[in-house]
Amino acid sequence: MTTQQIPGTGQETRVVELAIQGMTCASCVGRVERKLGKLDGVEASVNLPLESAVVRVPASVSDQDLIDTVVATGYGAHVVHPDHGHGDGHDHTPSLLGARLVLAAVLSVPVLLISMVPAFQFPDWGWVVLALTLPVVTWSAWPFHRAAAINARHLSSTMDTLVSIGVTAAFLFSAWQLFADPALTQHPGMAGMDAHALYFEVAAVVVTFLLLGRFLEASAKRRAGDALTSLLNLGAKEARVLRTVDGERTEVTLPADRLIPGDEFVVRPGEKIATDGVVTEGSSAVDTALLTGESIPVEVTPGDAVTGATINTSGRLVVRATRVGSDTVLSSMGRLVSQAQSGKARIARLADRISAVFVPVVLGIAILTFVLWLVLTGDLDAAFTASVTVLVIACPCALGLATPTALLTGTGRGAQLGILIRGPQVLEDTRTVDTIVLDKTGTVTTGVMAVGDVVPLSEASAAELLRLAGAVEAASEHPIARAVAHHAAGQGPLPEVHGFSSAPGGGVRGEVDGVTVTAGRAGWLEHHGIRPTPGQARAFGAAEEAGATAVWVALDASVAGFITLSDTVKDGSAAAVGRLRRLGLRPVLLTGDNRAVALRVAAAVGIDAADVRAGVTPAGKVDAVRELQATGATVAMAGDGVNDAAALAQADLGIAMGSGTDVAIEAADLTVMGNSLEQVAQAIELSRRTLGTIKGNLFWAFFYNAVGIPVAALGLLNPMLAGAAMAASSVLVVANSLRLRSFGR
Repeated sequence: MTTQQIPGTGQETRVVELAIQGMTCASCVGRVERKLGKLDGVEASVNLPLESAVVRVPASVSDQDLIDTVVATGYGAHVVHPDHGHGDGHDHTPSLLGARLVLAAVLSVPVLLISMVPAFQFPDWGWVVLALTLPVVTWSAWPFHRAAAINARHLSSTMDTLVSIGVTAAFLFSAWQLFADPALTQHPGMAGMDAHALYFEVAAVVVTFLLLGRFLEASAKRRAGDALTSLLNLGAKEARVLRTVDGERTEVTLPADRLIPGDEFVVRPGEKIATDGVVTEGSSAVDTALLTGESIPVEVTPGDAVTGATINTSGRLVVRATRVGSDTVLSSMGRLVSQAQSGKARIARLADRISAVFVPVVLGIAILTFVLWLVLTGDLDAAFTASVTVLVIACPCALGLATPTALLTGTGRGAQLGILIRGPQVLEDTRTVDTIVLDKTGTVTTGVMAVGDVVPLSEASAAELLRLAGAVEAASEHPIARAVAHHAAGQGPLPEVHGFSSAPGGGVRGEVDGVTVTAGRAGWLEHHGIRPTPGQARAFGAAEEAGATAVWVALDASVAGFITLSDTVKDGSAAAVGRLRRLGLRPVLLTGDNRAVALRVAAAVGIDAADVRAGVTPAGKVDAVRELQATGATVAMAGDGVNDAAALAQADLGIAMGSGTDVAIEAADLTVMGNSLEQVAQAIELSRRTLGTIKGNLFWAFFYNAVGIPVAALGLLNPMLAGAAMAASSVLVVANSLRLRSFGR
């Protein structure tokens, strides 16, 4: 919990995090925010996927006041302590929903078969069906009844209200028919009017399908909450701390979270740095790709700052801890991700938006039907039958299927193509997206250094220069050295090297075939008394300005040339950028690399120079996305590193490349399992197609209800036909959804 002052009042505020249970849709979020906002000086931001609220509170309001306010609104709440996390607050939701779903599915199948297929019927089958349906409409449908009750208290209605009333009406009406005429189903195979005065299967099947939709949604929400956990798990788990015992310095292994500022700890090659700090001994190249996404490791020497969770690649380092726990860069990135997830535009679900109008209208029609029939005919039985038929036919069976079936088929087909879609919200976002931000390293390019050119500046040929340099570099662990050695080995076998020496970040030196080969930076050459001429230095400088990383190579005591390396553009990136443009998206390139490199890559794939943002830090990536959003753009972002996680969460649509880190994948809305940009374009196409299918389904479902309700109100609807029509509309919706299986074939 953090404390700060309210500007201009001198009043202390604190930030409290609440876990909130029982919210089902955007209207719940608005309700909780409004109620909390009515408390004096309180500001609340509620996050539906994480089922939490971040509340700014003045000293005059206690935690209990907040909890009481949320409970009075009809939801559960408790305070989350930073060291305990959410506890089990929302972990049981998918498993409990799963249990309700399994029960509903197991009981609904026999109910459906016995009710609809005469061959399965037996004497007095109606009573068996009644017994099978009872647990489904009570325990399994409880989330709908509970939500309907909460909404009723606030005089509002959502889809849940209609489901609850429709299911209850269908069940009670059917039970009433049975009790009024116990011999109704005495004869198996009875067709016609009487037998189908029973609507048990309608009640059971509606509940089952709607629960399936809820379950898929709850699972998606769980994954959204896991993003933060996996981000914070990237840190090192333990640290080798130096302790002085009897005048001797010894290494003691401690859990990383026990470090305090000022502790000195050892980091060996290949290990993660335990926390943010300053190097006190040793020098090495640190792989910061995890945080910055950059392909070239950063050289560090004593006095340089290093960041926790980055990887030490070559030398042994001793680091003095400066920031620990929640102050580290990694934790602040965690906060960025969580703020970005909380601050997403909330698009209320389409079905909910429609039902806000639809539900009161249907209830009104049902009541009106009952009154008019009673007044005009005086027949209570006929009046009740007609009004319940209205509720039953309005009960959104096809509507409940509209979203989950299209979503299941679309996500299933996506999974076959290596595209993972997080949930229904994502589809809606893909429709409006008009700008796509592409992270350069690992998304547009491979993120692997490769030799671009070998430039001889003396008598030695390019092939000879590469062979000798490759032999010396092969003995080094540095990523640039590995790239040179790998390229040289591809041209032929490498000779042996003798008397090898290297300096982290400086370069390498050794004897090959009787020639002393020195390769590395200018400082390393000068250290050995070798100086390039001004002309050679100009050629080297021009190569670096063009966006390449260059390495000097000297043979014996004179410069023989240099080798340039660069990050390579992925095959298919240019074609994918063209495809994204055809989808109506404007591509923007974002990178932490220098501008020259960025422009070279942009030119290679067909992105305008004006749409290149270079030299951007991880926090700057979030700002870059925000700037684009501020100009009115709806932004998609494709990235693969931890440094992209916050920006992926901030973007209206985050797309993670599957070759990337778990954190990026968790923070994203869409994940493509391959690492080609072509799949990103395909993912957007599939999402748009799925959304189109959902909208088509909703149209058919509502069209059926809109036609059916007046017919039922006039008493013209034989209940048997109502059941058949309902089944037909559901079949239509499912068939429409299954068309998605042919996508991309």
